[in-house]
Amino acid sequence: MKHIASRLIAAALCLLPVSAPAQDLNAVESARILPGWRMEDGTHMAALELRLAPGWKTYWRAPGDIGIPPRFDWRGSRNMAGVEVEWPTPERIDQGGMMAIGYHGTVILPLHVLPRTDGDITLDGTIDLGVCRDVCIPMTLDVAGALPAAAQPRDGRIIAALANRPMDAKAAGVRRVSCSIRPASKGGFALRAEVVLPPSRGPETMVIEASDPNIWIARPRVSRRGNTLIAETRMAHVEGRAFALDRSGLRLTILGAGRGADIKGCPAG
Repeated sequence: MKHIASRLIAAALCLLPVSAPAQDLNAVESARILPGWRMEDGTHMAALELRLAPGWKTYWRAPGDIGIPPRFDWRGSRNMAGVEVEWPTPERIDQGGMMAIGYHGTVILPLHVLPRTDGDITLDGTIDLGVCRDVCIPMTLDVAGALPAAAQPRDGRIIAALANRPMDAKAAGVRRVSCSIRPASKGGFALRAEVVLPPSRGPETMVIEASDPNIWIARPRVSRRGNTLIAETRMAHVEGRAFALDRSGLRLTILGAGRGADIKGCPAG
């Protein structure tokens, strides 16, 4: 469980309070809700806009070797039944030899909001996130905004962020995906994923996530043989106990020089 301990220590370091210059507390210059528009199916497309100060970065839903993913609490909202975050393609970030996955500059996270009734929505939430420059600090942001039911023009910023999401398997040209699993010598399971798809420009990275948040998955070793991208990794339960793996809940995100590929499910092969 050495690798799990290292990951937990790294994450803990990001959560520790730090003595930072006053300007470091302005890592996020602004955070606001973009009201967006009501869609034909009755749901609402809004967005969270974060403006990070120069040199600062924040994390994707799977933060890589170090960092913490954003956590959203929308319980203060009115006329809201659920919110799904739509994640634009993130960047690979080198942090002292460790790889983080996240964003810099202005970050637009589209929010697909399900209302309880046909009326206006008030989105009121708290976001816990980590931001990093020379040090990592945790932040809690409060955001609120009205999402009117009346017709509104579509916001080009939100449209661009939606267009920048990783492509699904079909659009990315994935012809086959399979995962083989066997017991690992250090405990847990060794997983080998093979994805047949055309090469991307430049280096490729694969992020593998499980639907169970208690399953830890190491950063894969990635190689390519022609049109087959191969990723090998190890997974284990964070409490060190046995677990059952739901293959349909595996999510493979391939990041290259262009847009990413988002593959859901990994059958045996």
